[in-house]
Amino acid sequence: MHKHKYRQRAKKNRWVVTNWKQYNEALVERGSLELWISQDAQSTWYAPKATTQGAPRIYSDGAIQTVLTLKNIFHLPLRQTEGFVSSVFHLTHISLAVPDFSTLSRRSSILSVALPKKNRKKTILVVDSTGAKVYGEGEWKVHKHGQSKHRTWRKIHIAIGEDGEIRAVDVTKNDNDDAAVVESILGQEEGRITALVGDGAYDTLKVYQSCLDKGIARILVPPRSSAKILHHGNKSAPAHPRDVNLRIIRKKGRSRWKEESGYHVRSTVEATMFRFKRIFGERLSAREWSRQVTEVRIRVALLNRMLYLGMPTTQKVLG
Repeated sequence: MHKHKYRQRAKKNRWVVTNWKQYNEALVERGSLELWISQDAQSTWYAPKATTQGAPRIYSDGAIQTVLTLKNIFHLPLRQTEGFVSSVFHLTHISLAVPDFSTLSRRSSILSVALPKKNRKKTILVVDSTGAKVYGEGEWKVHKHGQSKHRTWRKIHIAIGEDGEIRAVDVTKNDNDDAAVVESILGQEEGRITALVGDGAYDTLKVYQSCLDKGIARILVPPRSSAKILHHGNKSAPAHPRDVNLRIIRKKGRSRWKEESGYHVRSTVEATMFRFKRIFGERLSAREWSRQVTEVRIRVALLNRMLYLGMPTTQKVLG
């Protein structure tokens, strides 16, 4: 009898893709080699005339970002990127000069990459982080001989909306905790944030305070098992959002709280992290900090553009 109940409880829901034709076309489009440079882009390829002292820039920020975007799409080193873009311009009869590899390296350290995202009056934010390796041993060596100290990682923090669009991104050293960047993440969203969803790593009073300062009413972060009530019922202060979550968990259980609160939307950010590593790999090619930030922001911007091409729409299978 107990085994039968366990099997019923462990049974997973099945989902099917309902827009397979459109999603299939979007996947095909992602691999298209069709490339064009509009007349507007060609007219702004070179930097405007300098008005200050110092060596003038030859290429605009848009030109540098375009070339670095192609570098990340095709997983090319800087020198091969220069050769690739030169070949494309030659084949398409575009008479524009191509930034050399040293210019790309130098300019990437000061390039400001805007994150493409749709204007939204309100949205939820689902936050999470993942690691990207800068240098160090491969996974086989670590598995075989153990991890040494010569491994350096960067932490990539992202926040997505309900539809998977990345709304904010931050990059930190590997010794930074997830909760420390929440204030920066929230500050990147211009629309009204109706809810923040994150795992137990965000269960800190600083995170709750940052959310309250932004007027976020729903804070869906599971309290740790040793959590205590902050404001008891005999106090005149309004109930703390963490206390609300904790009381529901004590009454109904953690699984029921996750189901009723909508916490399971957090799986979407895990899928986004999977897409990030599946498409671009687990390693950053840049070695200098500011270039690493630029590299991450370009990759995140590319993920959003791929999202706009089309994503699967799923539906739960009943029965």
